Amino acid sequence: MNKLLLLILLLFCNKLFAQQPNIIYIMSDDHDADAISAYNKKLIQTPNIDRLAKEGIKFNNAFVGNSICGPARATLLTGQHSHKNGVIDNRKRFDSSRMSMPKLLQAAGYQTAVIGKWHLHSYPAGFDYWKILPGQGLYVNPRLIEMTGDTITQQGYATDVITDETIKWLEQRDKSKPFVLLLHHKAPHRYFFPDLKYLEEFHTKTFPEPATLYADTMNRSSAWHIQTMSILRDMQLCSDLKVDPAYVMDIPEYKPDSTQIAYYKAIMNRVPEKQRIRYKEIYAERGKLLRDLRPTGKELLKYKYQWYIQDFLACVASVDENVGRILDYLDQKKLTNSTAVLYTSDQGFFLGENGWFDKRFAYDVSMQTPLLMRWPGQIKPGSVTNSMVQNIDYAPTILDIAGVPVPGWMQGLSLKHLVTNKKKTLNRNYLYYHYYEFVRDHTVIPHLAVRGTRYKLIYFYTVNEWELYDLKTDPQEQKNLIKNPAYQKTVQQMKAELLKLRDQYDDHEKAGELN
Repeated sequence: MNKLLLLILLLFCNKLFAQQPNIIYIMSDDHDADAISAYNKKLIQTPNIDRLAKEGIKFNNAFVGNSICGPARATLLTGQHSHKNGVIDNRKRFDSSRMSMPKLLQAAGYQTAVIGKWHLHSYPAGFDYWKILPGQGLYVNPRLIEMTGDTITQQGYATDVITDETIKWLEQRDKSKPFVLLLHHKAPHRYFFPDLKYLEEFHTKTFPEPATLYADTMNRSSAWHIQTMSILRDMQLCSDLKVDPAYVMDIPEYKPDSTQIAYYKAIMNRVPEKQRIRYKEIYAERGKLLRDLRPTGKELLKYKYQWYIQDFLACVASVDENVGRILDYLDQKKLTNSTAVLYTSDQGFFLGENGWFDKRFAYDVSMQTPLLMRWPGQIKPGSVTNSMVQNIDYAPTILDIAGVPVPGWMQGLSLKHLVTNKKKTLNRNYLYYHYYEFVRDHTVIPHLAVRGTRYKLIYFYTVNEWELYDLKTDPQEQKNLIKNPAYQKTVQQMKAELLKLRDQYDDHEKAGELN
């Protein structure tokens, strides 16, 4: 009798598993939506990532709640804002003992895996398999931490290696169970080091400049004056832009410090000698130009911007190629129809807007992130939504797609009914944002923000400065309306919404009283 019951239970579980979709969540690092041709065709063509938009849904208004690497990853695991999941900045350790989305999926019978960038200091928990980069990871011959705790070095380019490891796991997984796979790329994170084949393609291209590349920042807030994310002032020639120190060592205005020189040598020394010769030949063009022309001011910014975008987009091209490898694998193994695929980034990224690189600010360039989702049979191909969603929604959505109940402690909303067209909008009119980290890395002042469909209010609470933007008339957020008499009613209304969200999300420890 017991054997019969066991057989019935196994048959039931197998039937249940057959109905539960597999889920692959692909997250790149610092991949701004403008560097995906489904969003913007002016910079790069990304045909493989675009497949997810053509065969699924594109979110035009996806945002994060804290635009920085570690916190975004903790939010993915918990469905909570930073103050609740404990990772408010890149220096905080994620408590792996806490309940999380992968643990809930594991308990429901899913096989779970995470491969690639982790960046949460603790080891992963709730995963049947993991293989992660230590810290930020390396672009060339990356080190990977295995479940044994051993660290190995894998030969190759990081984006390819992470995909190789992913496909290897997909081949070896328990095929009797549905799976949830988190595939986390390092690219295109600073310092932007492309695969040689894409550097060959992109280093000769000239890209359009953003309208605000040369924006006048003189009359802007303290945050604009304190930040250290200026391409002209803060982007380093020998580390960020791979200029051989030998070309600029004797030029006072360009002379690199010891850290830049050490980085340049370290990254070049990791490259196999034959490739290294070609890398140096390409990057020597930059050094020769600096040595011969000695550009300064706007002229130097013009060159630095082009070199930055060339390297950044060449890194993106590798990501797109490897997304294609995953989608092709699903096709070849006849897994496409049973697998939901999500693609996003841990946040947006400044690609020269305001003359900047990096992220962190609550401005849309940084706060907004790409989000594409394909789920055959459930999502109508070519769908587009303008509903505002946030990365606190990802964990509830993955659970809901898997048929696993979403716990009440998660602060996000499931997007399942939105993407399957059973719901036109979400029951949420405003998004909450809180950035904390004030360190030498880019020196962005901590701030709160509330974003609606038209207006955004930002409060830099350590300096008691406010900003209000009309996103309809000023989508690039260049005109602060906080003191404009015509907008005082809007200011008060947005302050009230910010207070409501602080109460709703129970965030009262760091920012003090609003005034």
